Amino acid sequence: VQLQASGGGLVQPGGSLRLSCAASGSTLSSYNVGWFRQAPGKEREFVTVISRSGGTTFYANSVQYRFTISRDNDKNMVYLQMNNLKPEDTAVYYCATYREGNILAKRNREDVGRYAYWGQGTLVTVSS
Repeated sequence: VQLQASGGGLVQPGGSLRLSCAASGSTLSSYNVGWFRQAPGKEREFVTVISRSGGTTFYANSVQYRFTISRDNDKNMVYLQMNNLKPEDTAVYYCATYREGNILAKRNREDVGRYAYWGQGTLVTVSS
């Protein structure tokens, strides 16, 4: 499966953006899908993940109640709605498909190594 993330850009603190992750080559509904981000000079970190059906989601504490992940399996898309953005949210954001298994264990769902296919990333810059 090939993934392409889009929707990044420059936004002021407190603003909003919606990122999209488009899949091709396979049916995205077969995968749990996560978003990660990587700020300059830092390791890639978990942001959120959504189950195949969309019925289960998990978030990093830093984005809980500000970010919302969703999916439209008919369109082969996953979305990340980001509200009340902060300068510390500045990063390249990546979507990725989870390998086999469930996402219930925190240690697993936040592990970069548990994700098989990655998009190319989209840059989000939060600055005034």
